[in-house]
Amino acid sequence: MERVVHFEIPSDKPEECVKFYQNAFGWKFEKWGDMDYWLANTGEKNPGINGAVTKKSDLVPYVVNTIGVGDINASLESIKKHGGTVLTPVQPIPTIGQFAYCKDPDGNIFGVIQPDMMDK
Repeated sequence: MERVVHFEIPSDKPEECVKFYQNAFGWKFEKWGDMDYWLANTGEKNPGINGAVTKKSDLVPYVVNTIGVGDINASLESIKKHGGTVLTPVQPIPTIGQFAYCKDPDGNIFGVIQPDMMDK
């Protein structure tokens, strides 16, 4: 069974959003690359997942969950077969995996990622 493995919180003011989650919940953040993207470590307790705060965009206007999959191409075919839409081509994320944004039949945007086990 595939599970949610990551979330993204979009923000018009990501630095202020990062400060909010740091202060309100004690999350730790680390800026990733040159993008407006801050990785969030939400703690060591299970269950739980980590995520990120990113600049709000047309593609990511609200919170997006990312689902870990074993075979991204098979998952994209299954998404289409069951009434979903693939919004972006598969994108490599170096040392992380292969990623794409999709939309469910109700219009909710989500991500799928096939982790790159070669770099783990």
